[in-house]
Amino acid sequence: MQFFIYFLAISISFTVSISEGSFILPENEAPTTAPKFLSRGHLYKVIVGETIELPCKVQNLGSYVLLWRKGSSVLTAGHLKITRDQRFKIGADYNLQINGVKTQDAGDYICQLGDQENRDQVHTVEILVPPTLRALPHNGQVTARKGSTVTLECKASGNPVPTIYWFKKDVYSGPTHLSDSSTLILENVDRHHAGTYQCSADNGVKERVSMDIQLTILSPPEITVEKAWVHAAEGYDIELVCVVHGDVNSEMLWYQNSFLLDPTDRRSMYPHDDRYSLIIRNFQQTDFGNYSCVADNALGRTKKYIEVSGRPGPADFISPALSGFLDHYNLTWTIESIPPLEEIKLLYRRLLMNETYQHPGKWHEYHIKPIPIRTDGTHYLMSYVIRNLEHNAVYEAIVQAKNKYGWNEISDIHQFYTRNHDLLLDIDMEYKMGISSCNRLAITMDVIILLYSIFILSVKIII
Repeated sequence: MQFFIYFLAISISFTVSISEGSFILPENEAPTTAPKFLSRGHLYKVIVGETIELPCKVQNLGSYVLLWRKGSSVLTAGHLKITRDQRFKIGADYNLQINGVKTQDAGDYICQLGDQENRDQVHTVEILVPPTLRALPHNGQVTARKGSTVTLECKASGNPVPTIYWFKKDVYSGPTHLSDSSTLILENVDRHHAGTYQCSADNGVKERVSMDIQLTILSPPEITVEKAWVHAAEGYDIELVCVVHGDVNSEMLWYQNSFLLDPTDRRSMYPHDDRYSLIIRNFQQTDFGNYSCVADNALGRTKKYIEVSGRPGPADFISPALSGFLDHYNLTWTIESIPPLEEIKLLYRRLLMNETYQHPGKWHEYHIKPIPIRTDGTHYLMSYVIRNLEHNAVYEAIVQAKNKYGWNEISDIHQFYTRNHDLLLDIDMEYKMGISSCNRLAITMDVIILLYSIFILSVKIII
């Protein structure tokens, strides 16, 4: 073959007859001006499957023959195609056209003048391959026990080498980016790790490709309760709710004070997906007590407790922390209770504070005959003005309430502040509202209603 090529290059002085599959070299003498490449060597990047055309434009070609070769393989000589690959064609100005490029077409392509100097021009072709992905395991399903280590893996190929991205999909918040590695390692897994993981590969060639892997965590059932403490009263209906996580096929049992409960005309049990309800109608004195929901599956048993009580719920403070006054503070709170409140116990104390220490003072205790306002069928609104306070000071307060079923749990500590002399307020709220200084409750029904309305309006504005 090499002999044939060089033979074509030096056979300028005689004519080869042309017919199908042959070519003619003119019978003129070699040009006095040497051939010159007008095109330049270049790096071409082409996506696999597309078509590329490599230029080889020569000035003063005369009777010289242009050869295209790749490595030691000759592709064309003049207009004659030597290779049998039908994807290769000679175009105008001896350009080499390759249709439907393949990965094996990458490399250097040489356009060579068939003269004794063997001058040539080199084009480099790089084949770009879109990314492809292969997940391990192939079925995209992974099951693991709680507490184990899980390795998720995706293999990617393409040119350039793709980058792999891992995400966890969530129907509410969208995907969360986790890693940029071919493997994703999850240690000490629990039910929060369960879900759909997505690996994506991208190398800038066409579109990113993705695959999903579904991770299932096997564990004993996990339970949460909507309310660990439920307020009740005789004659009312209540609902207790337990939510089972991780295994909705768990068997759910309800107990009252360690006694297994069965459905009755007043007691119903409803499962709905992972939510289990116990509804007690026309509540009776014997229904008070500690309830538990117990979930069983093949890996274990879990129990959660719910207390059902007629006592008031803990006080929930709604007054702002900063007082508008130097020496008194309007403490406002709500309490959940179906029966009327019988007594309120309020305690407050001053905190002595500086940059290095915090020292609580002595508790001051008040027993108040409540004058509450009903906000709905189960809640009361109350307020009390604490007087004779120090200005620019920090205080703490707690509240406890009693109804016919007993005292509730002591509330969380509510911290509040009296203002400084330098803090000027345009409106004296208590004075404008007509609060009497001789009445310890100091709030009339109309004032409480107005106070509650202002609070509700402010909450709506904030929301």
